[in-house]
Amino acid sequence: MKTIRYNLYMNLNAIEFQQDKNRTTIYCYGNWRLREALYIEKELQNLDFNIIQKSCFIDFSAVECFDSSGLILLIELEKSLQKAKKDPKIIGLNRQQSKLLKILEQGYDETPLPKRKYGIFYQLGKTTIKELIVIWSFLSFLGELWISFLRLLINPSKFRFREMAYHIEHSGMDALFIIGLTSLLTGLVISYESLIQLSQFGADIFVVDGIGLIITREIGPMITAIVIAGRSASAYTAEIASMKITEEISAMQTMGFDPFYFLIIPRIIALIIALPLLILFSDLAGILGGMIATKAQVGISFSFFLSRLQEVLSAKHYILGIIKGPFFAIIIASTGCFHGLRVSGNTESIGIETTASVVHAIFFVIACDALFAILYTQLGY
Repeated sequence: MKTIRYNLYMNLNAIEFQQDKNRTTIYCYGNWRLREALYIEKELQNLDFNIIQKSCFIDFSAVECFDSSGLILLIELEKSLQKAKKDPKIIGLNRQQSKLLKILEQGYDETPLPKRKYGIFYQLGKTTIKELIVIWSFLSFLGELWISFLRLLINPSKFRFREMAYHIEHSGMDALFIIGLTSLLTGLVISYESLIQLSQFGADIFVVDGIGLIITREIGPMITAIVIAGRSASAYTAEIASMKITEEISAMQTMGFDPFYFLIIPRIIALIIALPLLILFSDLAGILGGMIATKAQVGISFSFFLSRLQEVLSAKHYILGIIKGPFFAIIIASTGCFHGLRVSGNTESIGIETTASVVHAIFFVIACDALFAILYTQLGY
């Protein structure tokens, strides 16, 4: 009889092979528990099944302690022998071991349960509840922001003028090119589309009226707010989220500094100052685009265009469009800062919250613009 011993887990466990002419007996020793499972599994993977005869027994009677993980390793050993075209039989189990082994074998080869499919109403309800939670959190954020504003009015020395100036430059001056180009192209498109229809009735001159009113009252503020929402709201979210991930905000609070004074209020006030000026610039660029289009298509000169524009477009229309700027600025800046503070402890959430901030900012800007349109209509403007 030939005996081969494998020492496992620092000699605390062992597997012993005893071979004769007709069969191989595998004796298991020591502790087969979760604590030793990793080491036992590694040694079982290194076993040479070629030295084991076709008829073999696995004797588990000498195992001192075991749990479900040890019996799973026993099942793994049995399956490995079967794959190696052996005929293993497990012996030496007491009543408790046999009962537990039978339970584990019943669920060992079962396929996992299919993932539950939820209906459209479940998904709709889940999305609605999720959005309601976000809205409730946003309202709480606005309440805290309003309290911080009141405290700042009482003690204005805490206001960060340098940070405000930086954000005016970053959110205002740096956005002039993209806003000007977008408004210019928008004015070109509106002029071309309007002239196609008006030229059929010989009313080319009225394109000036349409461009002036549409650009100053609606398109200019809307284009500016949407561009700033995509540019500044995402930037605010990413900047504050990065500070939260690196625990700079927590360190700031630990040192007694209010993040609303240092991070949020300067951004909001900067955008309140910058956005009306950007809207005015957008109006001028859009009107310039309309002038270029009418000159190229129907030959209306710039001087005639401006004189006609002066007749039909009063300062009231500029003011009605610019009034929307501070409201749009509060929506965009507060939405971006809110989503930045909602970032959790992983970098993946930065992308999620940045996307959400842009989507929500644009949605709220459009909703606010619709409210202004209703208000102006009711007031007769």
